[in-house]
Amino acid sequence: MPNAEAHTRLHAPRAIALVGAYGSGKTTLFEALLAAAGTRLRHNGDTKPPEPSTETRLGHCTFLGDAWALLDCAGSIEFLHETASALAVVDLAVVVVEPDPARVIALRPIFHLLEQAKLPFIVFINKTDTLKAAPRDLVAALQAEADLPLVLRQVPIREGEVIAGYVDLVSERAYRYRPHMRSELIRMPAMIAAAEASAHEALVDTLADHDDALLEKVIDGVIPTPNELYEQLHKDLAARHLAEVMFGAAERANGVLRLWKALRHDTPAHAVTAARHGIEPDGPPLAQIFKTSYAGQAGKLSYARIWRGTLRDGAGVNNQRIGGIVRFPGQDIQKIPEAVAGDLVALGRLDSMATGTVLGDGETLPFPAPPAPVYALAIATPDRKDDVKLSTALQKLFEEDPSLSMNRDAETGDTLLAGQGEIHLHRAIERLAKAWGLTLTTARPRVRFKETISKAVHEHARLKRQTGGHGQFADVKLYLEPRTRGQGFHFTDQIVGGSVPRQYIPAVAAAAEEAMHKGPFGYPVVDVGVTLTEGSFHAVDSSDMAFRSATRAGIAEALAKAGPVLLEPIHRVKVSAPNMFTANVQRLLTTRRGQILGYGEKPGWAGWDDTEALLPETEMHRLILDLRSQTAGLGTFTHHFEHLTEAASQLAERIAREAASQ
Repeated sequence: MPNAEAHTRLHAPRAIALVGAYGSGKTTLFEALLAAAGTRLRHNGDTKPPEPSTETRLGHCTFLGDAWALLDCAGSIEFLHETASALAVVDLAVVVVEPDPARVIALRPIFHLLEQAKLPFIVFINKTDTLKAAPRDLVAALQAEADLPLVLRQVPIREGEVIAGYVDLVSERAYRYRPHMRSELIRMPAMIAAAEASAHEALVDTLADHDDALLEKVIDGVIPTPNELYEQLHKDLAARHLAEVMFGAAERANGVLRLWKALRHDTPAHAVTAARHGIEPDGPPLAQIFKTSYAGQAGKLSYARIWRGTLRDGAGVNNQRIGGIVRFPGQDIQKIPEAVAGDLVALGRLDSMATGTVLGDGETLPFPAPPAPVYALAIATPDRKDDVKLSTALQKLFEEDPSLSMNRDAETGDTLLAGQGEIHLHRAIERLAKAWGLTLTTARPRVRFKETISKAVHEHARLKRQTGGHGQFADVKLYLEPRTRGQGFHFTDQIVGGSVPRQYIPAVAAAAEEAMHKGPFGYPVVDVGVTLTEGSFHAVDSSDMAFRSATRAGIAEALAKAGPVLLEPIHRVKVSAPNMFTANVQRLLTTRRGQILGYGEKPGWAGWDDTEALLPETEMHRLILDLRSQTAGLGTFTHHFEHLTEAASQLAERIAREAASQ
């Protein structure tokens, strides 16, 4: 394990991210790569497979003298923003794939992120010990989802039902796997020779498409040397002309060393990545925070990529002082005195620095914005004394995970914690319990129903109370009428002759509007006009308070008589999913009382559809959960409030019964 002094001497630090769908074995590959580089994460004797990660993990190692930072990104689509944040700062991604063509579709969002980030990548087909499909079918399924041409770097050698090794298509050498050992060089099996020759020719033809000298050799029938092919692969990968496809089984360490060698040869230097981001090579130190974590006594850690220059412990950045620089070789935390260009490290005590912040002289760099929330829970503390503690904890939690959000619904009074799904919110609530000792109650968010009236009514309200001394007297005649949807509340004064003195009319208007806060169903009343038509007063006993009380009582009586109507909010929803699931999406929406408005191809997403619909808010709470179950975990949606509409009679009757029982 390198010490701090050795670390400063290592050249060209590079960073890679392991990405893939949940269950693809990314975390196993992450640990296998570290182990192959001489760094082990788990305790000796622990043979259990690692748990799939639900947050980005950072590991450091050296391989053949080069410094590396490896990011193990969460596989669930609910943590896709963390993956996007990691991709913003690395030099290359390794897309880890299960050996099942039917599961490949789950990679489309990841390929889209790679396309947006303009990031080179290598595909590593994992778990080849369970590969049943023909490799060409698997690669064809991958090609349908990827935005770049995929080229085979290896051809698997199958012995019966088992993948026993591979042929490297550049060197044209065959190797046999040996569990947890270096692969054994063998003579190329005769049964694979024809397939290897065809795949080698396809690789050369693809590389020749981007190099005139190589193309000329191919035309002239000259066989390119392995070194020429290696160099062209390196250029084409960095330029995103293609992506390599490799095979292995991380749990057995099969293919891991070969992957390391490909990474070492083909991963662009950090300076190349910095140039792709438009970062000038010369200038003061420059870094970007891509992840924030609160780590117990260590306090706040800001994970950052150093794009330029050297950051030293104790140095000032953006008017704050760095309180420690940390690396993560294995299970250890290693403090180092400085981080050089290319390093990916954690910086301590940058308390006011948010994820995405650029550390430098006022420079800015692009960073992915968090997605809109698709799932929410109403949260509360059992003890109100913990409310202040909760507010502080949530602020730190949102620093760690910007794709979480919280808002106080003014209409229902709910405190809503929102995010990307059930697992996402469960992790957040678990984090609040473990890190801050907060136990929360959760509930379904209440729907923001409204009420209105369906007919006009006249109401006479009088308050006459004598309690000794000055009493209370007010007399009002009110006319309530429904207004067009969306016109809101309106008050009109038709008093003539001073039957209600002018000084009391503002109190009547204010009380009428206040009375709309809660109607017979228990919800705010909208789109009602109130007219004060007549009234009377007492010279001694009348007051603002008396007229307010009389008005509120009169409005309450009038609303109950005016044919109260429950209104439910309707949202405009846009659902995105692979087009093979469009029929499922439409059935799901219609079973939730949705009105389909239309559908079409999702811009920039080949093979995906956007379906638009109007959907009652009542039906939206678990929409994302059912949607993902109907779309292989891939569907998502955006929405916004569209309008209010009269609720179905059964719903209105249920709400009325609930209001009466309270």
